[in-house]
Amino acid sequence: MLAATQGAQEPARATGNCEEGLAIFSGRVFGPIFSRRLGNSLGVDLVPFKTCTYDCIYCQLGRTTNRTLERRAFFPVAAVLDEVEAKLAAGPPPDYITLSGSGEPTLHSEIEAIIAKLKERSQIPVAVLTNGSLLYQAEVRRALLRADVVLPSLDAGDAELFNYVNRPHPALSFDQVVEGLIRFREEYAGALWLEVFLLGGVTAIEDEVRKLAKWVELIKPDKIQINTVTRPPAEEFAFSVPEEELHRLAPILGRNAEVIALHHEVAAQGKTWIQEQELFNVLRRRPVTLEEIAAGLGIHPAEAAKRVQELLATGKIKSTKVGSIIYYLLANQS
Repeated sequence: MLAATQGAQEPARATGNCEEGLAIFSGRVFGPIFSRRLGNSLGVDLVPFKTCTYDCIYCQLGRTTNRTLERRAFFPVAAVLDEVEAKLAAGPPPDYITLSGSGEPTLHSEIEAIIAKLKERSQIPVAVLTNGSLLYQAEVRRALLRADVVLPSLDAGDAELFNYVNRPHPALSFDQVVEGLIRFREEYAGALWLEVFLLGGVTAIEDEVRKLAKWVELIKPDKIQINTVTRPPAEEFAFSVPEEELHRLAPILGRNAEVIALHHEVAAQGKTWIQEQELFNVLRRRPVTLEEIAAGLGIHPAEAAKRVQELLATGKIKSTKVGSIIYYLLANQS
């Protein structure tokens, strides 16, 4: 098990680093929440909200507020481990501990140490959900080698669409990103699952998918997981792709391609009450459905609905709709 928690931590500041006294850390571990890719996943958010190398038009968290390539120790390693331990002690073990959340986790300069210590102190597999943009850096590739699963993304087959869809930091090029993905596959012995996010009228065009397929062939991922807009995106012009069209395009990307842009029913577990802050810790990461709230917090859907209605009535949370699916998010979160 992870080392014993030394006590409750105060809320973390959104700026600064460990040397400046950012030894306080709270609310960066969330869930377990149901993931279409990883089952019950305990999320670990390693960077402040919307600190990322990209500003993707489809991002479910909205526009990036701190687009950067600077790697920093945003939160101290010991505090990360303490909070993970507290979450693990509070309930049944998740399927994965997932370094992900509200930004690009490889921007945390101590991610290698965090992965190593999680692996040393727990038997739960460690996954890293990344956009893969920094894998051109040798130190970032090395940092992820001990993870059990790495899930990077590639959303375009050329520089023009890459710049349109991902809106990367100006110093980041398409060539760097694809070179990093190829080199990481050469060095990494774990499971590599590449996400391809397709957008209606933009990248979900057969010629564009074939461009992507050429890079996929060079990257050689164990899985290609095809996604599209299923939650409210950062930009209204980021359009979803119908499920049947995703299935039609999937074989172009390879025999190991699968469509993950589906809404699955998720089973609730035995917990009967939810603290307001627990729900807020889930909602601040991404818009979620009622079923995902129930499964992620281990409560009955009826109990989740009751709590959600109370918070809607007080104006603390709000709802939005994509197609026929209703999602909930914090009232002050766009």
